[in-house]
Amino acid sequence: MDSQKEALQRIISTLANKNDEIQNFIDTLNQTLKGVQENSSNILSELDEEFDSLYSILDEVKESMINSIKQEQARKSQELQSQLSQCNNALENSEELLEFATRSLDIKEPEEFSKAARQIKDRVTMASAFRLSLKPKVSDSMTHLMVDFSQERQILQTLKFLPVPKAPEIDPVECLVADNSVTVAWRMPEEDNKIDHFILEYRKTNFDGLPRVKDERCWEIIDNIKGTEYTLSGLKFDSKYMNFRVRACNKAVAGEYSDPVTLETKALNFSLDNSSSHLNLRVEDTCVEWDPTGGKGQESKIKGKENKGSAHVTSLKKHTRSGTPSPKRTSIGSRPPAVRGSRDRFTGESYTVLGDTAIESGQHYWEVKAQKDCKSYSVGVAYKTLGKFDQLGKTNTSWCIHVNNWLQNTFAAKHNNKVKALDVTVPERIGVFCDFDGGQLSFYDANSKQLLYSFKTKFTQPVLPGFMVWCGGLSLNTGMQVPSAVRTLQKSENGMTGSASSLNNITQDFERNFWMSLQQGRSRT
Repeated sequence: MDSQKEALQRIISTLANKNDEIQNFIDTLNQTLKGVQENSSNILSELDEEFDSLYSILDEVKESMINSIKQEQARKSQELQSQLSQCNNALENSEELLEFATRSLDIKEPEEFSKAARQIKDRVTMASAFRLSLKPKVSDSMTHLMVDFSQERQILQTLKFLPVPKAPEIDPVECLVADNSVTVAWRMPEEDNKIDHFILEYRKTNFDGLPRVKDERCWEIIDNIKGTEYTLSGLKFDSKYMNFRVRACNKAVAGEYSDPVTLETKALNFSLDNSSSHLNLRVEDTCVEWDPTGGKGQESKIKGKENKGSAHVTSLKKHTRSGTPSPKRTSIGSRPPAVRGSRDRFTGESYTVLGDTAIESGQHYWEVKAQKDCKSYSVGVAYKTLGKFDQLGKTNTSWCIHVNNWLQNTFAAKHNNKVKALDVTVPERIGVFCDFDGGQLSFYDANSKQLLYSFKTKFTQPVLPGFMVWCGGLSLNTGMQVPSAVRTLQKSENGMTGSASSLNNITQDFERNFWMSLQQGRSRT
């Protein structure tokens, strides 16, 4: 009995689901039917407009041709009327002269006859009848204004609905992803001279393969592309992939979309970890600013967590730095109470904050820009095990370059408490390249891609981007690919730049020479 009820319940559930499917399909059919009716009305209206436009053009052409015929008629009529008037006057004068000459034949007096003959001779010589052209100046032909609409008639008779363009085909091999730009190339499956332009659509996604509808971003549209290639530049690669699709358009209609193509746009994205920062730092996503009043309180920490993950670079409010103490003289007792414990993570000069994303493999790149009035800052990486009171570059677990504009200007590379001065100009923006697997950390002028310094080491633990700032601020630019220029420079970098080993060699050479000289002194004694 129970099994029969269960079976019947399954049948009822199946029927209910099927009824829902049928009802949904009926709704779809009704909606489609309504769409057909509405779209048909719209197409009929557009067809009327097109034919009205065509009739209007024909009326204009007809009016223009009629005017040309009338103008030609008027011109020829004027020429013939003028010639006709001249001939009538000449004929009238000639008839009068003929009558006078005939009467002169009856004159008996020789003297009068001779006089009349001379007059007749003079008048005949001057008579217009003998200077007239007896050929019409114009003909009555109007055939040069005849028209032949046979070709146009054939064209009109072949009028038909404009074909819908076929879907283009995106060629993944011809597509290029480099330098935070994406070039998409496509082709038509067959030649179509009716195509006017293309529409490219794209959206970011973290899913490989075909685009998913759920939880996906909206398509971004680029219209009126005349060629079969387009480059999107200046992108922030804050997702792993980008979907692309394209459609062709003629003067009347847009065709179907191409099959979507997914291109990988993976890049390192990270924010500043507010929980890791010094209490005298104000941290907001990708900006950090030193604040002697204790910018990092509980409210700032909560706000930092709420803003975490945002791609927007927030401009931090500048604070008055009159009477700014040296970092070594900052009173720890004047700070607000620490939210993590009785002691802050960093002390002394180490106004440090770390990134929130660890690098465990691969090649990565990001850029840093300092405020113009920043007195001191460092940029580099550190192991997660960086000590609570350790400073960037002063341990064997951190590497950085340091810029000091306080009292004297210095620019140096630091690691394991060893310093190497850099004889290069401090750039406006610093690019950081980290090759975890290759054991390389390089710094570049982000604008010119000039190499500033390169550490060579073997990373034994995941590293975090690290930053130190005092009396000023830094802003980060993440979601960037390794620039092509940097990849090219990596091939020729070995043997041409400094490294972490060079810092170690300075100390090792000194110690070796010291002990050798010491042993030589002992042997002499």
